[in-house]
Amino acid sequence: MSAASLRASSIETLRSWTAPDPEQDSLRHTYLAFLDATAAACLRASEPGHITASAIVFDATLSHVLLTLHPRVGKWIQLGGHCEESDDTLADAATREAREESGIPDLHIATGPVHLHTHPITCSLGVPTRHLDVRFAAVASPTADGTPPRIVRSDESVDLAWWPIDDLPAHTDAVDTPILIRRGLTACRTAGLG
Repeated sequence: MSAASLRASSIETLRSWTAPDPEQDSLRHTYLAFLDATAAACLRASEPGHITASAIVFDATLSHVLLTLHPRVGKWIQLGGHCEESDDTLADAATREAREESGIPDLHIATGPVHLHTHPITCSLGVPTRHLDVRFAAVASPTADGTPPRIVRSDESVDLAWWPIDDLPAHTDAVDTPILIRRGLTACRTAGLG
């Protein structure tokens, strides 16, 4: 893959996605305009901002969600991060990031984005930038005893834990995280995951 093919695949993903509401559709159009105007839009080297990919990860029972305590954000959030030129699609980037940050090899991603979110951040560039995050939903394979699978915290996280979807930790975004969970659950159920 290349930066150009990842950008083209990202444009196709966002063009074909039906946003769930006018606010998300407005963000979808903003992302498409950014992709149209910025050749390196999917790469962290794009200082004004860049497309990122993340995944809200559920256990196989869809009763628990995996969240990471992000060192720069200071909140419990979904797994994800920067796209790499080796990623074929945004879904591939979200899956790769979730696997790297969780240590869970078997993740099944639902088709298409479930949520878009733009936020300012000082990321690995070391300068203030903006992440245009495309969020997906994923489900871990079932375990023999029905509990969430074992996780391994990466060095990109302060902490990593499974949480009941109706009992999220303090320091979680009280607006966007519940929306992401609701839309993620719907996408997983529609895809027959969980």
